[in-house]
Amino acid sequence: MSGAEPPEPAGPPPERDPGLQPERTRLAWRRTTLSAVVAAVLAVRQALRHGLSPASVLSVALTALALLVFLGAAHRRMLSLGTPRPPALPGRTAGVVVGCTVALGVFGLLVVGQ
Repeated sequence: MSGAEPPEPAGPPPERDPGLQPERTRLAWRRTTLSAVVAAVLAVRQALRHGLSPASVLSVALTALALLVFLGAAHRRMLSLGTPRPPALPGRTAGVVVGCTVALGVFGLLVVGQ
């Protein structure tokens, strides 16, 4: 260990080769959206099987709203992955996705609990 620093590369850093990582991330988002759709459909099915009360109608409507917001956020993220150097997931988008996931679970429990 001579303590000498390695030479700095000259010029701009080379363009990143993303390989298949953005495609894997896009597929993960698609699987997640499919899971959210299945959960919402099962909640609606459960509500329809046991009769529609005002609370179950509200739960189904809120489930649909949470699902649409989730799908919108996921779609925007999948589109952003098409660039050569995709940006990091913004904290606001991550918060929306987490909120929608929790909301889907809570609304599903409200439908099942009736």
